[in-house]
Amino acid sequence: MVHQQADADEEHGAAGASERVYRGIMQDLEAHRMVPGQRLVETELALRFGVGRNAVREAIQRLAVRGVVDPSRFRSPSIRQLDLAETNEILDVAAAMTGLAARLAAIAYSAARDRAALDAAMAMLAEIGPQTEPGEFSRARRHFYRAILAIGGNRELQRLFPAIGMHIIYSQFQSPRLQQVRMADYRAIYDAIVARDGDAAERAARGHVDHVRSLLG
Repeated sequence: MVHQQADADEEHGAAGASERVYRGIMQDLEAHRMVPGQRLVETELALRFGVGRNAVREAIQRLAVRGVVDPSRFRSPSIRQLDLAETNEILDVAAAMTGLAARLAAIAYSAARDRAALDAAMAMLAEIGPQTEPGEFSRARRHFYRAILAIGGNRELQRLFPAIGMHIIYSQFQSPRLQQVRMADYRAIYDAIVARDGDAAERAARGHVDHVRSLLG
């Protein structure tokens, strides 16, 4: 039993180390401390995060499955860099899934149950200014979508939604105008959800992705 507990503790520690690397790379990407195309060197990451190379490899594998990292057999893996076709494919998926999330939230919305959480998410976005760190905007954006997904209540959509590669797009295509457009769009999505208008909510969400696409072109 002692050996079993020791094995379990070691396994838990390894999982925690891998999670630390995984979250660290995601945060660096959101904060623009890492950029698409940047190489991920195991020894450097192990030293930086204070973990073993196995933990780094596990984190990189998770990031590859999520589409954040481009693995290679012959050189160091790197942060995924999108070409125009890949960017448009991500935006096509984002439009459909964001539209569905907004529609479901509008249909299920209850002011008594959901207004406080949705208002808090909008307040986080409203606090973002031109000088705000990119990572702060990413956190506020995630909070907004989590609120919408929670209101809609579709568990499969909650599972799939974080895998959309919008974080790669925002890291690769950095523009102050993107943040301004997103703020106006989030307000339109919010207004439609509070009005319990599913059609308007879906239009606003799809329109948001179309605005992003137009700025990237």
